[in-house]
Formats: sequence, structure tokens, C-alpha cells
Amino acid sequence: MVFKDKCYTTGITGITSEGLGVGSVNGFVVFVEGALPGEEVLIQINQVKKSYAKGKVVEILKSSTDRIKPFCGVYGRCGGCDLQHLDYDAQLRAKTGFVKDNLIRIGKLPDVTVNNTIGMENPFNYRNNVQLPVRKGANKSSIGFFAAKSYEIIEGTECRIQHKIGNGIRNVLSDFLVKNGISVYDEQTGKGNVRHLIVRSAFSTGETMVVLVINERKLAEKEKLVNALTSEFPEIKGIMLNINSKRTNIVLGNEYINIYGESTITDYIGDFKFQISPASFFQVNPVQTEVLYKKALEYASLSGNEIVFDLYCGIGTISLFLAQKAKMVYGVEVVPDALKAAKRNARINKVSNVEFRLGKAEEVIPAMYCQGIKADVVVVDPPRKGCDERLLQTIVEMEPRRMVYVSCNPSTLARDLKYLSEYGMKVEEVQPVDMFPWSGHVEAVILLQRAER
Repeated sequence: MVFKDKCYTTGITGITSEGLGVGSVNGFVVFVEGALPGEEVLIQINQVKKSYAKGKVVEILKSSTDRIKPFCGVYGRCGGCDLQHLDYDAQLRAKTGFVKDNLIRIGKLPDVTVNNTIGMENPFNYRNNVQLPVRKGANKSSIGFFAAKSYEIIEGTECRIQHKIGNGIRNVLSDFLVKNGISVYDEQTGKGNVRHLIVRSAFSTGETMVVLVINERKLAEKEKLVNALTSEFPEIKGIMLNINSKRTNIVLGNEYINIYGESTITDYIGDFKFQISPASFFQVNPVQTEVLYKKALEYASLSGNEIVFDLYCGIGTISLFLAQKAKMVYGVEVVPDALKAAKRNARINKVSNVEFRLGKAEEVIPAMYCQGIKADVVVVDPPRKGCDERLLQTIVEMEPRRMVYVSCNPSTLARDLKYLSEYGMKVEEVQPVDMFPWSGHVEAVILLQRAER
């Protein structure tokens, strides 16, 4: 047993995807913030639960050879990155371990081939989308990131994982708000106008979009703001206001007002062109997105004669990659705006062998199957909650030759693979891809084949 506020010495044997070291005290599992595998640490317990405890490092008695100095001055306070104290190669090894552990523990799949995580040559400034809360501080407006588990704004001079232009735009906006006396949002009262700054950047074209989320339907001195931003950053293609007057932690409202330029920016993944609107889902790491999609296409192993289902297709990014080598691709998406964007992207890229259908995959696919439309290859890229069991059941009944599962959550992935492997699909290979360096998140592409009877 362990006791709150008491100090103990423990060896760290593992690490969680949240960056917590895993140790043991008196046979009790303890998760330790900031500790790394291979270290011996003196810890203070700050939380005790029925089956585990949490603690913080008081002193590192023996340091890991993988420990490095964090590059960010606000690391540990900001709620963003959680692995900056861990060497990048060690992060990749840890992420491979996260996937393996979930497949064994949840999926009951101990013998599946899990390749080493594919990392980035340069794991900095990789994010093409930054959302910065703007809040009222003691004497001025604050623009930064929320502190871990709070609404306190942590301001840093530069965020090394964001596109560099986002840091510059933040600085210009911060000065502008102060000089022009424009009110910013107060979480406690719900008053004040400017709530969030969103910057979306297209890596391949250099185009940038700025969105200001505001509490009212107007913004004072907006023409002056447009001039301030565009004179400093000529790559800005459009500036929009998003109206969100609700007292909610949801960032975006439903209404947009364009105050400068275009309402979309254009980016490429491989040879495909995509128009990105403020609300469009587009992978935030374009370099690794191409790696991820090429692996999905490789695992699909298309000859040109296959009917392919792309489920949770979003704006059609994977669908277009698959259409290069498929007879026909059916994309299914539940978000109407995303589906409209998918159809538009197919037209822009002159891809005619793809058809998009609106609805929940677990409802659309059983209906298509009843109509006699079957897939030779199924690709799924679900949200973090994974696939609905009704969808998995229909896929199993359909007996596709191959299935490619793109996952952003190892635990729900393992759960779904367990179901699929129990009902006729064999998990052949898993390829983790590091989409989010310096965090514990990992994506993976999985190849499944129909098991021989």
C-alpha cells in the first residue's frame, strides 16, 4: 500500500502514451509524471486510487541515457507535448511498444508483426493547423495554449512544433489587440469578443488562412487588422471571422464572415490537390500523411479490378489515393460539409471512379451490402472511438479479400482487430507512423487478409 503525500523510491520500468513513467511501490503500480524507463527516482505520491497511484518526481537518483533537455521553455506547464524529455529515437521505440502492448493486452494478438514506427527526419514545425485560445489576463490579452488540465493560458515565445508563420501571426495579433483596445474573452463571465486564433497553412503552396473566433457578430478595426496581417505576411490568402457566442469549450461556431481574400487554401498530398476550408478535416502533419497514405495504398495491393470501400473518408484524401489503382471506390462520410469537400476534391483532381455517400458507415454499408454492392478491399480510418460493431459484422459477412485499417488510437484498434480476427480476418502486419512527434500519440496502418478456410 502507498499513502498520499508520502515519498518513496522506485525504479521505472515502462512509459505510458501520456508520458507517465510506470513504477511499483510495495507491489502497487505507480504512474510518475516526468520519469523515464531505466530511471531510479524519489517520488511523492499525490493521488491514490484502488488499483494504482500517481506521483511526481522529487529527485532523479539514476537518470536514463534517453533523457534529454526539453527544447521548449514552457514544457511541463503547457498542455501540448508530453515527451520532450525523451530522445526522439526512444520516442519511436516507445510508440512501437504502445501498439504492441495494446495488441497483446486488449487484442489477444501476441504474434502479429509490428514494424518499427516510421519517424520524421526533421520532427519540428510539422503542424499545419494551430488553434490558440485568446483570453483576458491580469493586465493584457493572453494568446497561447491552455495549461495541462486547466484554462490558464501559457504563453511561449515560439512553438517549435507549429508552422513558423503561426508564431508570427500570434505576435502581430497580440500587439494589435492591446494597441486598439479590443476586448478578449473572459471564461468566467462569458464576456469579451476575441476567443481564438486559428492559423492553417498549406506546406506545398505556402498559402495561409487566418480565422478569428469572436463572441459577437462584429470586430472593431477589422480593416486595420487585415492591413496589419497582410502587410507582414503576404502569404495570407484569406482572413475570416467565425461567430461563436455560446459558453462552451467547442472552438468553432457555425457562421463564418469573410473579411479578406478567399475562403479556402490549396494544398497537395502527393500529386493530389485539396481545397481546405476553415472547418475541413485535413491531417495536421502533411509530411507523415503522405507516408501513411502510401502505406495504406501499398497494403490495399490494388490491381485495377477491385471495388473498394473507403469508410470514414472525410474530404476524400485516402479515396483519391485508392482510386489511382482501383476499378471503383465508394467513400462514406457522416459529416455533410466533409462529403461536399470530398466531391469537390474529386472534381478538382478529375477522378471519376469514385462515388461518395453520406451517412454513418454502420448504416450505409449494411444497406449497400443488402443491395448487392460488395467490396473486394475495405479501408477504414475511424475516429478515436474506433469502428461500430455493426459495421465490423457487415465487413466480416462481406468477406473482402483484404482490409486496411488506419488507426489513431491503439486501444480501440486492438479491440476491433480482436473482433475481426475472431470472425475470419487475419491480421498480417502493422506499421506505426509518427504523426505527432514529442507527444504520445501514434497512428498505425494495418493489413488484414481474409483467412483461408
